[in-house]
Amino acid sequence: MIFTRYSDIDSFGADVLETLLENEAQNSLPISFINNKTAYKSNWLLASVKDDTGGVVLTAACTPPYNIVMYETRNHPNNDAVKLLATELISEGIMLPGVLSEQGLALRFAEAYAGHGGYQNHMSQIIMRLDKLNEIEKAPGRYRVLCEDDLFFVPYWELAFSEECEIEVFDIKTYVEQVKMRLGKYVHYIWEDGKPVSQAYRARGTPNGTAISGVYTPPHFRGKGYASSVVSELSKVVLDQGKYSFLHADANNPISCGIYRKLGYYDLCVFDEIHFTGVM
Repeated sequence: MIFTRYSDIDSFGADVLETLLENEAQNSLPISFINNKTAYKSNWLLASVKDDTGGVVLTAACTPPYNIVMYETRNHPNNDAVKLLATELISEGIMLPGVLSEQGLALRFAEAYAGHGGYQNHMSQIIMRLDKLNEIEKAPGRYRVLCEDDLFFVPYWELAFSEECEIEVFDIKTYVEQVKMRLGKYVHYIWEDGKPVSQAYRARGTPNGTAISGVYTPPHFRGKGYASSVVSELSKVVLDQGKYSFLHADANNPISCGIYRKLGYYDLCVFDEIHFTGVM
């Protein structure tokens, strides 16, 4: 096994991009690191483990202060590669907040890096993909693209979405700026039923796919099919552009998972986010 630590994004991409593209939807985050070269910072951790023939068997990327993102080639477990990566990072004194990867890989790396009892599972998500959209009965109302007037409420929806999903929460001004960046780009859709009731938007993409994210319906509007309707319309837009759509669904929320499966989304893998305790 050969451990490689990269000092720039170009050499990392040259070694691992082809491997990552074999499972685009699963690897959309590290693919976005490689494709967005202007965001690269010298403190990024970029690494791979290769077998004795030079083939990549494990890829890892960390953009501090976020979790390390990992991928075993074709999701084939390779415990020797995982242990080598953990050993190298420990020997270099690299302190990681956690790991985000396919469920089995996340657990094996946590055990190798943090040791028994040195980690806890924070969240499990199912990565789902859509190639063909099923027809559903739409909720009352219609969909439309984001407009400037939506800045009065959408940032608060974004804040509520982050809190409910237990992901990083920003101040409201940050959400306002994030939403402003989507204006006029036909990526953020609102479902209206006399008033705005639900939303979804396109997030990062891969060469052949587009992620759907930010699916949110305020609690008092739920259970009426609004989320299904807006995700259906947005998914259709993506498919009509010749790409597949994919998303991350809360593995512990059977309602949202059921909504997506009804539309035709199917499971690719379970992703776990594990936080390390007593490491930082």
